[in-house]
Formats: sequence, C-alpha cells, structure tokens
Amino acid sequence: MQDWGQGPSGEDLEKKVIEIANQVKNKLKFNPQKGILPLLIVIAIIAAVIGGSSSMYKVDTEETGVVLRFGKFSKFSNPGLHFKIPFGVEQVYLVPTGRVLKEEFGYRTVTPGIKTVYNKRGLEEESLTLTGDLNVSDVEWIVQFQVADPFKYIFKIKDPIGTIRDIAEAMVRKTIGNADVTQVLTTDRAALADQIQQALQATLKQYDIGVRIVTVKFQDVNPPEAVKDAFNEVNEAEQQKESLIFQAREQYNREVPKARGEAKRALQEAQGYAVERINKARGETNRFVALLTEYKKAPIVTRRRIHIETMEEVLPNLDETYIMDEKNGGLLPLLPLRKTMEGAVK
Repeated sequence: MQDWGQGPSGEDLEKKVIEIANQVKNKLKFNPQKGILPLLIVIAIIAAVIGGSSSMYKVDTEETGVVLRFGKFSKFSNPGLHFKIPFGVEQVYLVPTGRVLKEEFGYRTVTPGIKTVYNKRGLEEESLTLTGDLNVSDVEWIVQFQVADPFKYIFKIKDPIGTIRDIAEAMVRKTIGNADVTQVLTTDRAALADQIQQALQATLKQYDIGVRIVTVKFQDVNPPEAVKDAFNEVNEAEQQKESLIFQAREQYNREVPKARGEAKRALQEAQGYAVERINKARGETNRFVALLTEYKKAPIVTRRRIHIETMEEVLPNLDETYIMDEKNGGLLPLLPLRKTMEGAVK
C-alpha cells in the first residue's frame, strides 16, 4: 500500500522511547542497585513528550484525512490542525482529494514550466497502438481524475494508480482498435477520447474505488517514426485532394448559378417575345376584322382607301415614278424632283 502520510505507529514510539531511555541511562550512569524509579520517571516524561507531539497532525487545504482507530475507519478530517490518540491507537492517512491528479501515457514530464521538457524514450510499449485497419499509431494521452471517496481509494484496492493506468490503457487500445487510422490521426480524435472517458468511468465504477474521471485527452497522435515520412506524403496527397475538391466546388458554385441565371434570362426573353408576337398577331387580326367589317359596309370606298394608303407607303420609297395613261397608250414620267432636291441639299 502506498504511503498516505501515516503517523508514527505504537511500535515505532516504543522503540524510540527505549532508545532515548538507554541514552539517558548511559549519560546519567544509572546504577540498578539504587532502584528503577528514576529511570521510570525519565521514560514517562519522554513518552509524554513524544505522545503529545504525535497526537497532533495537520491536514492541508487540498487534502482529506482518513482516521483509523484500532485499524477500523473512524472519521474524515477536514483541512486544519487536529488531535488524535497517540501510540498507534489512531492512524491518519492524508489523501489529496482537492487536486486533479494526472497520469501520463506514452511520455513523462521531466521539467514542468513555460517550456516543459518531456521524455518519450523507452515508452513505446505504452504509445504504439494498433488501429482497426491494421495500421500502427503512436498515441500519447493523459487521464485526469479526482478522488471522490478517500477511504475507498486507499483501502478498496491495493494499487489504485496502477489499476487506473491498466484500465485506461486497455480502454484506449480497445477504442482505437475499433477505429481506422484516419479517424485516430485526424477527424475523430475528440469523439474517441470521449468514448474512452465514458468507458473508463463505467469500469472504475464497477471496481468501486472512489475515483471520478475528469477528462481523457490525446496529447499527440502520430504515425510511427519508421513510416512517418510515407504517411506525411499520403497526408499531403489527401490535403491536395481536398483542396482540389474545394476548388471544384467553388467553381461549381460560381458557374452553375451563373448558367442558371442566363438560362432563366433567355427563357424570360423568349416568353416576352412570344407574348409580343401573340399580342401583335392579335392586333393584326383585330385590325383585319375591323377592316373587313368596313369593307362589307362600303366595298368601293374601302378598296380605294386601302389603295391610296398603300400608295402613300410605297411611292415615297421609289426612285422613279411612271404613270400609265390608258387613253394615249404611253408612259408619263414624273419629274425626279426628289433626286433634284436631294442633290441640291448635298
């Protein structure tokens, strides 16, 4: 069992008292023939001093004291200065319940600080993990936990830290073994860590050792050194692929709406032209019907009006005009007044 700040036991105190008594005896050159009363007085004084000093203990602000009386649980001690029965009657174990404890896997912190120094040498057995698609990944992670029940944490199991480490390592290997290497190295690291945390907490709850898991977090996940270069090349190819897909989608999002807009505009123009032609045809039809109605009322007058209106539209577009005289049987040309006038204007 680990050392949890236990006070001196009764046997230790007895040995200490006997040792001090022998020292006093030698210094005072004790003579047994003069009686043992002075020696008993000295021993009693020393025992009282040692008992008084050993009856006080201090619990820090981040600790909880577990007090045992004759080897059985008695009470918990809050932070502060307390008294206990000396000479091994009551024993106190100090447990860090107010701190978040951390266990590291795949690496160890050598020097904490602004520039923390880590050591990974000789820890490959912890970090190398087989994925579900038979690839190997180098995984470094931490498990943070708190002691919820200090009595169970101390006495429920012999080695709680070792148990937590063994179960955490088993859960990590099980979860990563059910995922492929891409999920482990890139996309689903957070989700996998959450699965491991839940599974670890459920297992420790069955063990009932009084521990609450705070978080499970992957610190660094890489391919093994032997295949890191090849994996980086594959990773770069995947990133280039994603970049090209993104560019294609960008081009698609730019061109397709443009083509749809042009198609919609052409369709609207065609619809407008169709409406225009239909309306024009309807207008021509209505005009023809109105003209037919007038023609039926006065055919001769209407025919002449149509002839005159047609001549008014046609004659201005002719360069030369000839009038046929039926009586004389000849041609009567009109003067090219329009050409003369145009030449004069020029």
